[in-house]
Amino acid sequence: MSQNPNQNPRQGQATEFTPSGQLQLGVFFQGVNSGTIWKSADSGSQTDFESFRRIARTAERGLFAAFFLGEGLRLREHLGRPHALDVAGRPDAQTMLAALASVTSDIGLVATQNTTYNDPADLAHRLSTLDLLSGGRAAWNVVTTDNAWTGANFRRGGYLDHADRYVHAEAFVETAKRIWDAWDDGAIAASPSAPQWAAPGAVRRVHHAGKHYTVDVTPRLPRSAQYRPVLFQAGDSPEGRDFAARQADVIFSAHPKFDDALEFRRDIVERTLRAGRGANDVKIMPASEFILAATAQEALAKKEWVRSLQIGPQQAIAYLEQFWGRELQEFDPDGPLPSIDPVVEETSETRGSGFHGARARQLADQWRAEAKEKDLSIRQFVSARTSRVDATFTGSYSAVADRLVDYARTGAVDGFNISPWLIPSGLDDIVNHLVPALQERGVYPTEYAGSTLRENLGLATPERSAAGAGVVAATSRI
Repeated sequence: MSQNPNQNPRQGQATEFTPSGQLQLGVFFQGVNSGTIWKSADSGSQTDFESFRRIARTAERGLFAAFFLGEGLRLREHLGRPHALDVAGRPDAQTMLAALASVTSDIGLVATQNTTYNDPADLAHRLSTLDLLSGGRAAWNVVTTDNAWTGANFRRGGYLDHADRYVHAEAFVETAKRIWDAWDDGAIAASPSAPQWAAPGAVRRVHHAGKHYTVDVTPRLPRSAQYRPVLFQAGDSPEGRDFAARQADVIFSAHPKFDDALEFRRDIVERTLRAGRGANDVKIMPASEFILAATAQEALAKKEWVRSLQIGPQQAIAYLEQFWGRELQEFDPDGPLPSIDPVVEETSETRGSGFHGARARQLADQWRAEAKEKDLSIRQFVSARTSRVDATFTGSYSAVADRLVDYARTGAVDGFNISPWLIPSGLDDIVNHLVPALQERGVYPTEYAGSTLRENLGLATPERSAAGAGVVAATSRI
């Protein structure tokens, strides 16, 4: 038999990427942040279950693939105090998603969970529970954290070197996969007349001995309808991309702009092939914001209103204070950037990922020059910096749908994770108007493909994970 030139001889996987011509949508519920409006009369609670229920049900009505919850392991601080403009939301992800499983039937449920501050056997069991309770709709967004500030909440400090975070995460994920793989197909009796509830030898014991933890566990739950939870990953460094290429099913990317998305796709396909996987094995869904209306003019007016509430006078001053390291209340938000210098050389992780590691004094000089050249006030400058220009789709429903067709046909992305700027009604325009427009253009599903998240994302059933040197020391049947 002749060999297909588009197949990898080692893995039998396709080596050329083929666009599906379809898009999926997900919703990313973040909690209060610079992109979420909380001062509008239409803003709902960030913590009441009703807000989560309504937005999940709206997303499901729009055939969204997934409901995605962010995680905050410690409150972001502002000048050494909890940030009063940014403190709300983010309940325990798995608790909330388990509750949402009971009021939804098709949408995937994605829990952001940290590899540094969890135990692999415990987390694998909890994710298996969510997967079984939801009928195969669970997913895990794998994140890593290594700083001592977050670690203080766990009495671990900064025990994990930054350079080791993906080494540790990979061992963690491989161990979790081993746990999920430990039950054979057909392990549970299909008939009450069977002599035993579980087939002898159908469950394996999992051992792992590593630098940070040791696991010796007999997994307690069988596999779900989708085999095991879907894995999301959002790291964008070279190490993060390689990790995603080896382990992830879906990448929650930061590359929604068309040309950038195409380049990111090419890079991920190359890395995925080097990892011995197929060119289409990893889906890409960038974070995005949508501001839509019936006409382009209405959409632009709405965008101006949204931006005015996202970055008001308080938020603009507070944004600069995070870099200056001192209070700036004496400065007019509609005046020029502060003439005084920051009192910090480099900003810390206490201020959030968007501020961490910035060279404050160097940035202050650059920003003052830029604001002066463009004649921007503090509020105008901060609004421009935080408006997520590349991640925002603004326009009429039909015009934005036309733009998205290009993404589908070229395979630049597999879909978008939408961050609503208003809770809980922020998806209404998208579900009521954009989704039908995409369906008319033939690039969006008209029904769910199956009952599991894996089916709805077009993901194949995974093969059993193989033992890697230094990852799983031994595996024995019981």
